[in-house]
Amino acid sequence: MPDIKNIIRKLAIASYHIGSNFIPVKDNVILFESSNGRNYTGNPRYIYEEMVRQGLDKEYKCVWSFQDPTIQIPGKGEKIRRSRFKSLYYSRRSKFWIYDSRHQYFFKKNKKTVYIQTWHGTPLKKLALDMEKVNMSGHQDIEKYRENFAKNTSLWDYLISQNSYSSEIFKRAFAFDGEMLEIGYPRNDILVNENNETKINEIKERLGIDKDKKIILYAPTWRDNEYYDSGVYKFATEMDFNAMQNALSDDYLLIVKFHYLVKDKINWEEYGDFVIECNEKWDIQELYLISDILITDYSSVMFDYALLNRPILFFTYDMEFYKDNLRDFYFDINTVPGPLIESTDELIEFIRGNTKEDYFEKYGEKYKAFQEKYNEFDNGEASRRIIELIEKSRKQ
Repeated sequence: MPDIKNIIRKLAIASYHIGSNFIPVKDNVILFESSNGRNYTGNPRYIYEEMVRQGLDKEYKCVWSFQDPTIQIPGKGEKIRRSRFKSLYYSRRSKFWIYDSRHQYFFKKNKKTVYIQTWHGTPLKKLALDMEKVNMSGHQDIEKYRENFAKNTSLWDYLISQNSYSSEIFKRAFAFDGEMLEIGYPRNDILVNENNETKINEIKERLGIDKDKKIILYAPTWRDNEYYDSGVYKFATEMDFNAMQNALSDDYLLIVKFHYLVKDKINWEEYGDFVIECNEKWDIQELYLISDILITDYSSVMFDYALLNRPILFFTYDMEFYKDNLRDFYFDINTVPGPLIESTDELIEFIRGNTKEDYFEKYGEKYKAFQEKYNEFDNGEASRRIIELIEKSRKQ
């Protein structure tokens, strides 16, 4: 029996490829997408919000592609549902694409369209064409994975980089021969420009966070082999939340921030007010600002968070397995600016036994070297620089 849905999908894509040739580009239309349409976050968000601040959302038609178009955004931007007719239409109508992840494989890019790929982090784990194995949601064909990745990156005109280290890796791993924009990440402008008590208290009040408690932010990456379906990953961790609660709840709150690829429902009620769950729709830049300590593992959150000069702890309980079976690393994980911790008991012991001053006495030199290398271009001006590029390219 034929797969009717698959036939309809193929017919729709074929119709799009034919019909899109008759849709002209309009020079003031910009198509934005973050995290494959899952949320309103990251570099595209902060570029757009700088446009709103400058009043350019009234001059440009800013179109946001979402899986859930009920997501609230400021300004005059139009929200459309990803993979539906309007998203296909605007993929051809837009003068600019601004994405932080790969675009949909069947999209056709008009030769007049300018594709600004912001990407979503400095690479710690092996990426794209540099990967020697793949096990994502059970997909293990590395050659097919590389081929698909190369087709996607071939359409990128510009790629944003946070540091020289990233620039070199991106050129090779993405086979990128467009223009590298070494300007830092737009999402980090807020960490440079608004790291102050007024902004922190405003965020805490808006999110309903207790101002009398210190905040631990736990933001691990996803595990390629822990999934429910293609692109739908489990929240994988060996953290003992009961132990964390019993030891730390008098002084701390624990914010758990899922990676945007993680879709999991966990009952946090037993931890009372101690654990605050933040799914992929929460903006992590604001969580950075309100937190006192970051706990992560192999996530690029470490590179952004280092801008704040606050302690970073690395909960790397599965480091050897991760490195040998899932993703190899680009650099020696032992050079990170903080302790590598293998158990919840060690985490608790470090948090209770060390002040911020103690931390920087132990890791300050490594931390400074880390910042100099990986926060090289983050100066709080990235969003403005992208808008200047848009204004210049519009006239061409």
